[in-house]
Amino acid sequence: MTYNTEQRNALLTFLSENPDKTFSAKEIVTALSGKNISKSSVYRNLSELESEKKIKRVKKAGSNESFYQFYDNSECKNHIHLSCISCGKIFHLESARTEKLVSEVEEADGFEISRGETTLYGTCKECQSAK
Repeated sequence: MTYNTEQRNALLTFLSENPDKTFSAKEIVTALSGKNISKSSVYRNLSELESEKKIKRVKKAGSNESFYQFYDNSECKNHIHLSCISCGKIFHLESARTEKLVSEVEEADGFEISRGETTLYGTCKECQSAK
């Protein structure tokens, strides 16, 4: 049974206010340091929220660390995500492009893509301009 504790609500609020970003557990603990939430509570709640599909855990290229992203909305579940390897920002691939990509792969390879679980990594326009 899951309880809506103050700590859980603080964690979920923080992630939902930053849906286009991913955070490590360490970053979340630091961000919530003034909210009276312990490190163990953060880890326990992350696990529970992931099980409930309210957040998702992702790995980044070149890192063994887990990162977490708010996921409890239908928009995320129906889009392929684009993740900038420079700034870490997450974008939704526009619906028509998602459908075109998915249908082409399914037709050509017979492979069914899980939209909301798929992330493509690259560099966003802003980071490209900054170079």
